[in-house]
Amino acid sequence: MADDLEKTEEPTPKKIEDAKKEGNVPKSMDTSGFITLLVAVIAFVALTGWIFDRLETLYRYYINFVGVELTPALLLEITLHTVVQVLIMVLPLALPVAVAGMLAAWAQFGFVFTTKPLVPDLTKIDPIKGAKNLFSLKKLLESIKITLKVAAVFGVAFTVFLGFIKELVSVSHAPLAHQISWLADRAMMLAAVMLVLLMVLALIDLLFVRYNYFKGLRMSKQEIKDEMKQLDGNPEIKAKIRQIQMEMARKRMLAEVPNADVVITNPTHFAVALKYKEGEAHAPKVVAKGADLIALKIKEIARENHVQIVENPPLARELYKNVEVDREIPEQFYQAVAEVLAFVYKSKRAL
Repeated sequence: MADDLEKTEEPTPKKIEDAKKEGNVPKSMDTSGFITLLVAVIAFVALTGWIFDRLETLYRYYINFVGVELTPALLLEITLHTVVQVLIMVLPLALPVAVAGMLAAWAQFGFVFTTKPLVPDLTKIDPIKGAKNLFSLKKLLESIKITLKVAAVFGVAFTVFLGFIKELVSVSHAPLAHQISWLADRAMMLAAVMLVLLMVLALIDLLFVRYNYFKGLRMSKQEIKDEMKQLDGNPEIKAKIRQIQMEMARKRMLAEVPNADVVITNPTHFAVALKYKEGEAHAPKVVAKGADLIALKIKEIARENHVQIVENPPLARELYKNVEVDREIPEQFYQAVAEVLAFVYKSKRAL
């Protein structure tokens, strides 16, 4: 029993879906940050020429006001023009970055919309619980992870930058254009190295986050059994419902026996009640059937209501096996049943 309570089983799709509805998703901030930064760098490189052109245009705009008296109205005009130009430069960068952030989140855990995390929860401001969370193993691992990431980024950046510093002696004697070109090349090299490092860190963080997430959602065998009961319904309750439904159907069936024209029986096992109204149906219909105790009950009701009982074991057995209640008999039984009904009608007329 203890083994059933240990959380050793992988979470079911329902458990994962319920966690998503609660806002609990495996989100790697490093992965989202890397994808966003990568898109930002690519967009900046692609738009560098265009941005510098806008800056040059803005600079020339400012030059026009050299020596001009700055009135409040003119200052307002300059300010509005500057804001518009800055927005024109920033939006082409901001939009791809925003889309990249959303796509990074969507790629990790799909689209999730929930207001659950926004619902006020007083337990979150419990100082005792807050202190436990502050000094928990999870917080310790997070702190170690952040420290290692910062150390890795700083170490790699410092190593690469140290190599650049060694080149400064020779570069300082070069023409200004060459210095600017060298600086741009080294900046791109440093950015490329940092992006590769951040990609590796993001991949490690993604695997770590997903492992911890699914580990935290692990279920015990008993929890899986309980979930299956909720999804499929409690077997005992389902059996009880089926029993009630069968009992109700049996009662409705037995209520039709008094309206039957004849009950065909195998004396000890089967009973089939037939009803036929000429002009209303194409063939006689089975209104009730049963075996053993139900057969005895059908015959008992038939006797109480003066419904004639005819013993015909082969016909009773075949009708019981091949025709459902409230169904007309198949054509293969027409002749045999017609003979039985003719006998019944003849007996009634004789009375």
